[in-house]
Amino acid sequence: MRGTAPWTAPVSLASVSERTGLSHGYLEQVALALRGAGLVRGVAGRYGGYKLSVPAEKITIRQIIEATIGPICVVDCIDEPEACPRADYCECRVVYALINHRIGEVLEEFTLADLADPSWMHDTGEVLTSQLVTLGGGPKDRQA
Repeated sequence: MRGTAPWTAPVSLASVSERTGLSHGYLEQVALALRGAGLVRGVAGRYGGYKLSVPAEKITIRQIIEATIGPICVVDCIDEPEACPRADYCECRVVYALINHRIGEVLEEFTLADLADPSWMHDTGEVLTSQLVTLGGGPKDRQA
């Protein structure tokens, strides 16, 4: 089912707004960012809107996030060392850089097609829930 009919027809921002409850203005900003990154293209005309420029299986979550909000960066000093006077000798900077790297790796593992697939979402949710319970991070532990 991945990459079939849902990705072939243009989708209007008005219909996305209606389905998601997100404002049309916000969706325009997102669409422009995704278009600038080459992930979607506009289709003019009565039944126009936006459609994917690349198959959903090839669009990573990282690409979407970085197109809309910028590079993955937990603290500014990683991308902009001049923003912090301690950048040259900060004990934490290496850890922050590693966190950025690992977050990026995880976001590269998943695609738009994954998120659009209800069975993938269900299966992944079950695996994640069992891992959290095993690690002691399940819902029971948070209630204490």
